[in-house]
Amino acid sequence: MHDAPTRPRTWLNGLLFILTVLTTCYAGLLWSANFLFFESGAAAGPVSTAARGLSDPLLFPLSALYAAAFMAILVGHEMGHYLTCRRYGVEATLPYFLPGPPYLGTFGAFIRIKSIRRKRQLFDIGANGPFAGFLLSLAALVAGLAFSRLAPFTPSEGSISFGEPLLFKLLTSLFFGRVPEGQTLVLHPVGFAAWGGLLVTSLNLLPISQLDGGHIAYAVLGRRARTVSRALMAVLAVLGVFFYPGWLVFGALILFFDIKFKLRLRHPPVEDEDQPLDLGRRVKAVLIVLIFVLSFMPEPVQGLSLFGILKGWLGA
Repeated sequence: MHDAPTRPRTWLNGLLFILTVLTTCYAGLLWSANFLFFESGAAAGPVSTAARGLSDPLLFPLSALYAAAFMAILVGHEMGHYLTCRRYGVEATLPYFLPGPPYLGTFGAFIRIKSIRRKRQLFDIGANGPFAGFLLSLAALVAGLAFSRLAPFTPSEGSISFGEPLLFKLLTSLFFGRVPEGQTLVLHPVGFAAWGGLLVTSLNLLPISQLDGGHIAYAVLGRRARTVSRALMAVLAVLGVFFYPGWLVFGALILFFDIKFKLRLRHPPVEDEDQPLDLGRRVKAVLIVLIFVLSFMPEPVQGLSLFGILKGWLGA
């Protein structure tokens, strides 16, 4: 999400970057412990095994590897925006990284951009970030799956299951074929960094308001992009009820910023709003849609839907 920059405070960018490296290292510690010490019948997720693996010499290097892979994806994404801004002479800040709790260790990153006047500039700035982030996520996923393994597993009460984007499913099938019943994929920490990168990419590509996808949709559709934004907000509400309540939180944040900046899901206009994009950018827009389809997860964390919880309560 982007808005007009204020006076640069590079010390804040540096501090947030360091804090985000630390929080992603902690998240990597948990996933590395899960990878090293996964046992048949163990609860899915890293918490049950993390405390047992502190003595393993591979734990901290794997944690650093997770953090390096995830931060590379985030940096690549934001540099895609930033360097494109520099190319067009559009004023932009350095990235602000957002430290966060496990399981990812970060809420992502953003840059603040001054108003953009031309549609082609808007399209390129919006598209180059997720495009770079996706390519880096793809590379990390291939590397992570190459070092992952299958192991016997029996789900237990309290197990946590994570959704799989289409790209993840396709590459898992390529590496391992069909995962047999009673087994699970023990994902290498770099693979989970790729999972997080795909999640961040898909969130940014939602064609809503000031998200990257909103910039791209407006550049392609003009005023009609507002109708798409409204429809997608309704879709997020449905996904939040029936799949993952985090979508409700994400939608609420989008509405908060739209109200704050008085946008009402309408993209700020550019000077050449009615000028169609060239063929090359229209082709790239199709590729961006494909990237979104390959990256999107309706249910990033499974078993937490409000509808399912309410149904369980009524059934009890």
